[in-house]
Parts: sequence; C-alpha cells; structure tokens
Amino acid sequence: MEVIKSLPALAYIDLKDNSFTCDCDNVWFGQWAVNDLQTQVFGASNFECNYPKGLKGTKLLDLDVRSCMVDIEFVYFITTTCSILLFMVVTFTYNFLRWQLAYAYYIFLALLFDTKYKNKQAPNQYDAFISYNTHDEPWVIKELVPKLEEEQGFKLCLHHRDFEPGKPIIDNITDAIYGSRKTICVISRKYLESEWCSREIQVASFRLFDEQKDVLVLVFLEDIPTSQLSVYHRIRKLLKRQTYLSWPQAEEHPELFWVKLCKTLKNREDINEDRLLLTVGDRP
Repeated sequence: MEVIKSLPALAYIDLKDNSFTCDCDNVWFGQWAVNDLQTQVFGASNFECNYPKGLKGTKLLDLDVRSCMVDIEFVYFITTTCSILLFMVVTFTYNFLRWQLAYAYYIFLALLFDTKYKNKQAPNQYDAFISYNTHDEPWVIKELVPKLEEEQGFKLCLHHRDFEPGKPIIDNITDAIYGSRKTICVISRKYLESEWCSREIQVASFRLFDEQKDVLVLVFLEDIPTSQLSVYHRIRKLLKRQTYLSWPQAEEHPELFWVKLCKTLKNREDINEDRLLLTVGDRP
C-alpha cells in the first residue's frame, strides 16, 4: 500500500502470474484494484489465491471479505470482559443469593402447578405430610407414626412409603403438600442442612401464604438457639407468625405434646382467626 501511494502518477500495473495470499491483510488491494480510477490493474479479475491452501484457486476479487470488516482485537476484548464479568456475577450469586434463587424457582413451580393441584387432586388425601430428614427417621417411625396413625387414626404421607417411584422428586413433594391438610416439618440441625428439606418447607410456605390457612406445623426435635437460625431466614420468619412444638421441652409432659399436635391436625380454621397456642416453652 505504501509503495502504490508513493506513485501518484501510476497509470498501469501488470501483476499476472504472481502468487497472492488471500487474507485480511490484502483486502485493501482487491478493493483498490476495482475502485481506483487512475490506475488500471491488468487482469485483476483473473488473480487467484495461492495461500492459504483452503482458498487455493479462488479468485482474489471473489474473496468474502465480510469477516475482515470486524475488529478481531475488539471482539476479543469484549468477549474477555464479558467472560470475567459473568464469572464475577456467577460467583457472587452462588455465594450470596443461591438460596434466594432456589426459593424463587420452586415458588414459581408451585405457582404454576397450584391450579392443577387444587382442581385435580383430592383435597383430603392425607391428614398430614411429614417433612423430615432421613437422620431423624427413627423418631418419625417409632414416635410420630404410632401416635398419630395407630392411636389417633390420622393418615400420614411419608417419603419412603407414599412417594411414587420414578416420579420427579419436586412433583412428589408438591403432590404430597397439596394433597394433605397439613404439613408437619420435623426440624433438626440435619433438617436445616438438607437441600430437599429446605425445598419442602419452601413449597409448604408458599401454600401457607397463598391459601392463608394454618397448614404448616413446626416440630423442633432439638433446641436450636435463635442465633443459629439467623442464616435460615425462612425458618425465622415462620417462627414469628407460626406456632410450633418443641420435643426436648416436652420431655416431662410428652402426652401434652401429642395432645397439642393432634389438636393442630384437627384444626381447620384460617390463620387470621383465633388459634390454639401450641408453643411448648418460649423462644426468643
């Protein structure tokens, strides 16, 4: 290009039988050969590419130069910048917002399926769905089930017994919650650490707020200080508005614990009306 610009009086040039490299560095030459009105380029329409091998034999003037119009360095800069920003956003989201996003996702699923469950499912298929961690299963099987099912005649929905094999877990959970009058959450430290237990209480919370009925019962198997519940904001919010039962605080009067739990399962009143006070002991 510099040589040609240094020859302002150039009127004729013959470059036949030369070897042409067809890349973005020579795009200017093809455009100049066609558009320059002062210099006649002899046989320009017959110039053929010799390099790279993939373009060998292609006419120089037929070369697709659209990709050469893009500033590759600028594209690399934008791509790198966006990748770094995306990595930062994903890292921030995972560390600080993953539980909120998971909660929003399952609430959205529950909202989508809400009409289906209300219209198509028997409303009283079960008296209560028991949400618990497998670590606490011995207490559920040895204490809870005999008292509520065998002695009181309540029909309970349990993971290992009543979930439909092969069905998506979230569908089983939502079916169980909406197919039961109540959801009993058996809360322990293992329960709070479980991802699926967290999702169960989230869907149950949505039903509580959506239907405005006292459909959620919290049973604490362990004394968990409020300070340790600070990271489980959903549980803390429920404790402020929901009654709950504490198994450790009922050791001296276990029968009172079961009486109050049974009364809770029989209670069908809306949460805005007067309710039985079920708290065994005070929680700050």
